[in-house]
Amino acid sequence: MPHKKRILTVFNLVMINIIAIDSLRSLPINAEYGFAIVFFYILGGIFFLLPCALISAELATNWPYKGGTYIWVREALGKPFGFANTWLQWVYNVVWYPTILTFLATSIAFLFFPAEEHNKVYMISAIVVLFSLATIFNWFGMKLSSLVSTLGAIFGTLLPMCIIIILAIVWLALGHPSATPLNASHFFPSLYHMKNISFIIIIVYSLIGIEMSSVHADEVKQPKKGYPKALLISASIIICTMIFASLAVAIVVPMQQLSLVNGLNVAFAHFYDTFHIHWMIPVTEVMIIIGGFAGVTTWIIGPTKSLLIAAKDRSLPAFFAKTNRHKVPTRILLVQWVIVLILCGTFILLPTISSAYWLLSDMTAQLALIYYMILFVSAIYLRYKCPDRDEDAYMIPGGNKVMWLVVCMGMLACVVSIIAGFFPPSDLKLASPWVFEVILVSGIVVFFAIPLIIYYITKRVRDEPDHP
Repeated sequence: MPHKKRILTVFNLVMINIIAIDSLRSLPINAEYGFAIVFFYILGGIFFLLPCALISAELATNWPYKGGTYIWVREALGKPFGFANTWLQWVYNVVWYPTILTFLATSIAFLFFPAEEHNKVYMISAIVVLFSLATIFNWFGMKLSSLVSTLGAIFGTLLPMCIIIILAIVWLALGHPSATPLNASHFFPSLYHMKNISFIIIIVYSLIGIEMSSVHADEVKQPKKGYPKALLISASIIICTMIFASLAVAIVVPMQQLSLVNGLNVAFAHFYDTFHIHWMIPVTEVMIIIGGFAGVTTWIIGPTKSLLIAAKDRSLPAFFAKTNRHKVPTRILLVQWVIVLILCGTFILLPTISSAYWLLSDMTAQLALIYYMILFVSAIYLRYKCPDRDEDAYMIPGGNKVMWLVVCMGMLACVVSIIAGFFPPSDLKLASPWVFEVILVSGIVVFFAIPLIIYYITKRVRDEPDHP
C-alpha cells in the first residue's frame, strides 16, 4: 500500500485549531460579563483548555493514526466506548451547526436584509442554504478543506478580532467612556449570582475542539514534533484573542443592548459610526461571514472522518463506510445534512430565536463535556496500559502524578460545567423552565443511548464475530 502524502504543516494545524475554536460568535455572550471575562477565561484556560491540549498532544503523538479520538478511546476502553465517544463528538457538532449558522444568517441579514433579522422563515432558509453549501464544499477532500480553514482563520477570524481590539484601544485612547467598568473590583465575578454560574458552561463550550485536528494525523508532516508545538501556539492565540476581543465588545456596547445573536454586528457598527468609517461595515461583515462559514466547513469534515474509521472498524454499519474518490464519507455527510434540517424545527417550537439558540448551545456543550470526560478517563488509562512509548512521542512531563493532576483538572471543569448548564440565565425568555430542562435532559439521554444501540445491533448482524 503506497504511503499517503502528508500535506499538513504546523501552521496548517494552528489554523485548523483556531478556526475550529476561536469564534466571533462567542464575543457578544462573553461581553455581557464585562471585565470578569478575563477571570473566566484564565480559569477556563487553566482548568480545561490546557488539560485538553496536553492530553491531545500525548495521545496524538503516541497514536498518530487516522481516526483521532476514536482510536484513543477504543485502545483504552474498547470499541463500544470508542464508537460512543466518536458519536458524541459528531452529534454535539450536528447540534452546534444551527447555532453557528444562525449567527451567520444574522450577519447576512444585518448586511443585506435588516428587516428579516428576527424572521424565523428567513433564519431556517438561510441555515439550510449555508449548511448545504458547506456540505458540498467538503466533497472535495482535505487539501481544499485545509485551504478554507487557513483563509477563514486569517481573514475571517483573526483579522476581524484584531480590528475590533485595535478599535477598542483607539476608543479608550481618545477618551471615550467604557460601557463596562475596567477596574479590579469587577475582575472577580460573584458566584452567588445564578447568571455567573450558568456562564461557566459558555466559557468551556467556547474552548472545545483542540483535539479535533487529530483526525488528520496521517496527513500531518512530522506529527510527533508538530502536534505539541501547534497545540501550544493555538491555545495561546485562542485565549488572548477571546479575552481582548470580548472586552472590546463590552467596552463599546452597553450590556442592555447586547444580543446573543447580533451583538458583534452592533459593536462594529458603533465603532465605525463614531470614527466615521462606515465603509468598513460591509467589509467586516463579509469577514465575519467568511470566518463562520470556514468554521462550519472545518468541523463538518473532522468528526465525520472519525465515524468513517468506526464504520471501517465495524462499529457502525458498513453502509456508512462509503467514500468518494477524494476519500470523503459522503453518506455520513448526507445523514448529517438531514439531521441538521430536522434540528432547524427547534426554531419553530421555541418562542424566540434566542431561546432556541441557548437550548441548542447548552445541549451541544453538555454532550461535548460527556465526550471530554470519556477522553480524560481514556488518557489516564492508556498511561498505565501502555507505559512503553515511542521515545520521540510527547508525554506530559512530571510522571503519572502530573498526569493525574491534569486529568482531574479537566474532569473538575467538565463536572462543574455540566451542573452549571442546567441553570439557564434568568433573563432568557422561555415558555417554561421545566420544558427547557426536559428537552435538555431528553436530548442528552437520547443522543448518548443511540450509539450504544447502533453498536450492539451492528455487532449482532455482522457475519464475522467481533474481535477486540
